[in-house]
Amino acid sequence: MNRDNRGKREPRDNRGRRDYRPARNDNRNRENRETRIPEEEKTPSADRLEGRNSVLEALKAGREINKIWVLDTAGKPDPILSRILDGAQKKKIPVVRTKREALDRMSETHNHQGVIAAVASHEYVSIDDMIAKVTGEGRYPFFVVLDELKDAYNLGSILRIADAAGVDGVIIPKHRSIGLDSVVAKASAGAIEYVPVARVTNIAATLRELKEKHGFWVFGTDAEGQTDYDKADYKGSIAIVIGSEGEGMREIVRKECDFLLSIPMAGNVNSLNAAVAAGVVIYEAVKGRRG
Repeated sequence: MNRDNRGKREPRDNRGRRDYRPARNDNRNRENRETRIPEEEKTPSADRLEGRNSVLEALKAGREINKIWVLDTAGKPDPILSRILDGAQKKKIPVVRTKREALDRMSETHNHQGVIAAVASHEYVSIDDMIAKVTGEGRYPFFVVLDELKDAYNLGSILRIADAAGVDGVIIPKHRSIGLDSVVAKASAGAIEYVPVARVTNIAATLRELKEKHGFWVFGTDAEGQTDYDKADYKGSIAIVIGSEGEGMREIVRKECDFLLSIPMAGNVNSLNAAVAAGVVIYEAVKGRRG
């Protein structure tokens, strides 16, 4: 595919007292107190990380962690857990050793691996800040835009791909889309701590602003696209749009794309998982930008 004016597109426009009640002599008092956890810790929360890699990467990245719960077991902890405990000690983060039943009740992912951390809410960044950081380094920005992606594991996988490929930022919508919760954090294997994510009200309007104000070229992935993904010119400031699972890109978003990319399919299945498709196109773009 040929494209005029390769590179940067010229902008088109410029608590208190507790009531005392005597203990009741019934079966409820036979529960092991160590397995009890406060009611607020039983409530699902997006402000938690689960799994050893997720918690370790959050510590390494300097994420604010309020408390860490770890499985109370005999014997020496494994290397990753040892690093978590050492990091928590250095940062003076409270560590609570508890039984598996308590962790299971707290867990949203059902795969906590013996570690759950209470963290400050994950902060989203602004698109302007993402652009300023990249241009300040003398580079053209490379963003991935997700149009109403709803599966936490797809988002986590895409964040992992974005981190590995060197993508400068991911943009997601505020509504009808998965956000940065504990399941996404677990699926990203820690990448959520390193990939900037912006959350916007209107994806189509955001794409239009990227084009008109910042000179971006926008590539949409679409089964009916007329340009093979490996024939596109990915130079300059670019945004690659990945549609939602099943429905793909919405028409209003498709209209804001400069180019629609397709991935040739030779098998019997006529589509790829959103994260797999994203990986294919993202790495082809990385290859093209290096050439």
